[in-house]
Amino acid sequence: MHIDTRWTAGNADNIRKYAAELVALGPDVMMSSGGATMGPLLQAIRNVPIVFTIVPDPVGSGFVKSLSRPGGNATGFMMFEYSLCGKWPELLKEIAPGVTRAAVLWDPAIPAGIGQFAVIQSVAPSIGVDVSPVNLSDAAEIERDVAAFAGSANGGLILTASALSALHRDLIITLAARYKLPAVYQERSYVAAGGLVSYGPNFIDQFRSAAGYVDRILKGAKPADLPVQAPTKYEVAVNLKTAKALGLTVPQSILARADEMIE
Repeated sequence: MHIDTRWTAGNADNIRKYAAELVALGPDVMMSSGGATMGPLLQAIRNVPIVFTIVPDPVGSGFVKSLSRPGGNATGFMMFEYSLCGKWPELLKEIAPGVTRAAVLWDPAIPAGIGQFAVIQSVAPSIGVDVSPVNLSDAAEIERDVAAFAGSANGGLILTASALSALHRDLIITLAARYKLPAVYQERSYVAAGGLVSYGPNFIDQFRSAAGYVDRILKGAKPADLPVQAPTKYEVAVNLKTAKALGLTVPQSILARADEMIE
């Protein structure tokens, strides 16, 4: 098997460029990660099977007709239902009860960014948290906006899921530590890198499962006949060292349900 890869870093121009490059190579199957890449891929090609991972709302985004019967040349594994995003402000308030303000770092250029922010915004008032958006598109802008946000007390961060989140992961974790802002992330790798706490699916499991779909397609299966699968488990990870540095005592309610505790 020969594998060609491209990393778009969340850049729309790169997505279109690399989609065309890969299509020109005449692959037997393509694999895509994240919702931002899927639209350009489907525009570029309709006769090569595509297996996707970590895509929120593939039906609403128009990538498949339904979860049970995708119907086209794409199928795969969805990231989560948008309702899960409402757990992030709740988790932030639980681990840092003094938080009354949260900066939500998001990518407003993609439907997933809009969907995640809308759910967070709808839940936040019920737990006494006021939310404000921070655009993830530019590192300098992120640093400037987070610094301005940290100028007032009782703040925290919520990082939504997108390619730009991964691109700026280390910067965001550094800023959270610098300004002593409790932060909630969407996946455990952020906590392993020094983030405070996360709640979300296991992305590594999604890629393993996607490899299984690629194998089945190479053996003759059709994407239209392979149902889109949603995560069956969501995991909590907490970094105890980061909590200590922030002066936080992790409540027993979080410790009791944590799948991973990093010291």
